[in-house]
Amino acid sequence: MTITELLLPTYRQMLRALAAWLRKAQDQMEGADALMAARLAPDMFPLSTQIRFACLQAHEGGRRLRHEAFPPALDALLEEGRNGGERPGTIAQALSRIDEALAHLDGLGPDSLDDGADRPLALELPMGIAFDFDGERYARDWALPQFYFHIMTAYAILRHKGVEIGKADYVPHMFAYLRPGTGPAA
Repeated sequence: MTITELLLPTYRQMLRALAAWLRKAQDQMEGADALMAARLAPDMFPLSTQIRFACLQAHEGGRRLRHEAFPPALDALLEEGRNGGERPGTIAQALSRIDEALAHLDGLGPDSLDDGADRPLALELPMGIAFDFDGERYARDWALPQFYFHIMTAYAILRHKGVEIGKADYVPHMFAYLRPGTGPAA
């Protein structure tokens, strides 16, 4: 399996699932936009930031593997995320960010990330921590875990706040592999 075959479908599947959870929240709850400010713990970022950072991760992985600079739009998304506690925005805005991330992913070619597999990649975080990887280890040890952290935290916030979502909502893409006759009873 190549890096492109691993990352792009994963990002797409989970971003689509995230969008579906947000739509369920809108359908199930009056004033669902208030969820955007919800947190699991006081020192954690709110739902709005988790969504923005998941979208950012979907952009970031490919750009880093292709050794491309971040465009100003990604810096703006990062700042939106960092300020999500003060300006959480709406579910409609979050869905728009997810759509933008999906459109970006859809614009990438079938092997667009693979040239970066063996190339050195430096990741420098704002607090002065720096990591040195090759592209393959970056994808495995940073890009996927960071993405899933924000997706899973968004899921947990929504569940914690009463949105009726479950495991089937978390992995709806798995139903494509369901062996006939083994699904849940209707």
